[in-house]
Amino acid sequence: MGSYVYIMTNKPFGMLYTGVTANLPHRVFAHREGRGSAFCRKWGLKMLVFAEAHERIIDAIAREKAIKNWNRVWKLRMISEQNPNWDDLYGQINS
Repeated sequence: MGSYVYIMTNKPFGMLYTGVTANLPHRVFAHREGRGSAFCRKWGLKMLVFAEAHERIIDAIAREKAIKNWNRVWKLRMISEQNPNWDDLYGQINS
């Protein structure tokens, strides 16, 4: 079973939330509906701007923890390198 590290935001270069899941479309949909996390609900984080696949959940969890320890500039750079226009990737994963 695959797993994902993902980052949600409310706007380009806005507030960031890093999470991990085994079902990316389901988890992002929950965030968009206000059921994903209190943090995302509070700040209106509904845009998926980064997703990284991992074969094992343990690897995804380790990566999530590493990213959460990064400073903001590193996170912004990583997102911008993978998604230069800060597009909402939800449509791509949910098709």
